[in-house]
Amino acid sequence: MAIIKNIVTSKKFIIFVFVALLIVVGLTTAFTLTRRSRMQRIALIGTWFDSPQSHLDWQIKGGEYCGDAPMLIPSSGFIGVSWRDGAPPMYQHTGLDIFSPDGGDNITPIYAAYDGYLTREDNWRSAVIIRHPNSPELEPVTNGEQIWTYYTHMASRDGNDIYISPEFPQGTREKFVEAGTLLGYQGTWSGDPNRRMGLHLHFSIAKSNPDGSYTNETQIDNTLNPLPFLGLEMQDDGIIVCPEN
Repeated sequence: MAIIKNIVTSKKFIIFVFVALLIVVGLTTAFTLTRRSRMQRIALIGTWFDSPQSHLDWQIKGGEYCGDAPMLIPSSGFIGVSWRDGAPPMYQHTGLDIFSPDGGDNITPIYAAYDGYLTREDNWRSAVIIRHPNSPELEPVTNGEQIWTYYTHMASRDGNDIYISPEFPQGTREKFVEAGTLLGYQGTWSGDPNRRMGLHLHFSIAKSNPDGSYTNETQIDNTLNPLPFLGLEMQDDGIIVCPEN
């Protein structure tokens, strides 16, 4: 009986190991395919800038809702870099980079994605952030937590020309804005005039600290994936679109 029991136990162990290996292989394959799709999309940024009009199917439209998503798409263009793109654990991108189709600074509008309270810190040259208290509409994607939407790169390459709407000067705090309010226009300010950057909006969703202030959105664990808020999805080829279109 002991021999039979050992054989049965051994068979169960072999089956367990086999199933575990299948799960690992499946997860590894899925991760590899997803990462490959992400890298393929990032590699298309140059193609997009060469001829946006040839790739209108890659474009999302700012100022519009995708289906019944709670948030408005904040700007038009090609999402070349998405949330968590990069090389973990060294670097993961914390939001969406939406690359303009218009070929020049201060042309492509940027809109508030949701009703909230806008702040522009005293030393913020090209960025604003909007506080969004919990609401029934957002609760399914925020779990009842207050969040912040962050918008940046609204200035010229040298940082001298500011593209943020004049109604939001530096030092603005807790000014109520409605979804769709014009915040400014896409620019090329990278934070360093010697570092070149493609024309785009960086849009991210930051969590709140325990005291209700915004967290540091440059750290991936402080952010949320914007795609569910906007109703957008990544296709098998990595391109991010509104599935309703």
